[in-house]
Amino acid sequence: MSLTRRLVETVATAALAGAIGGAAGSLFGFAIPAAGVAAVNGALSGWRRIYDWSCSTGLVAFTLDSSWSLLMTSSGLFANLVGIVQRDSGFVPELSTRQNRHVYRRGFMPRKGFAITLGNVINGAGDTGRARRAKLVTDHEDVHVWQSRWFGPAFPVLYVGWMVGGAAIGVVMWLVARRDEPFTKVVETCAYYLNPFEYWAYSRDDYWPPNAMLDGIGWKQPAVRSFASFR
Repeated sequence: MSLTRRLVETVATAALAGAIGGAAGSLFGFAIPAAGVAAVNGALSGWRRIYDWSCSTGLVAFTLDSSWSLLMTSSGLFANLVGIVQRDSGFVPELSTRQNRHVYRRGFMPRKGFAITLGNVINGAGDTGRARRAKLVTDHEDVHVWQSRWFGPAFPVLYVGWMVGGAAIGVVMWLVARRDEPFTKVVETCAYYLNPFEYWAYSRDDYWPPNAMLDGIGWKQPAVRSFASFR
């Protein structure tokens, strides 16, 4: 792709995203900040050729990132900033270009060994040359990318709300009935693995129940069909 075409896509994507973001933000009285967030995401995503303009999926992703899910898009900009300043963050073009997401081998990783998705940015993908790590991106973390788009500002509230409530239930469960099992495992199972958003993503990844999840807590059947079953 020529530099000129890349610059054109960068400018056009930033301008259109800024217009959409400004219009969406004006409904709530913060048009300028919303336009700024959308425009910056548009510029970076345009330069990296993230959005797949050849199909409706890319258009939907771009529109949601620039409007309804702007809060999560702003968290994605933070993750992108970490990835840009981190020397060995390892941006992965082959899993990002025209895939409607940004993927880093490292980037923002609050928990070692665990991938984390913020908005349209997947961090901690690891060695994506390995089939399992690539599948983690395409079949699990990408589900979170779309969850944040569909649920928009409600996504962090619902996700964190379950984590807090689930952790409290895990503490009570450990105190009442599971004192013979590791406290952290009981709490993690209730707060993280049984989180409906994680249940959904692990099911799509054909990895439910996860090996680290304690037996006897929660449900055994997947929430939805795995992507692998459609291939």
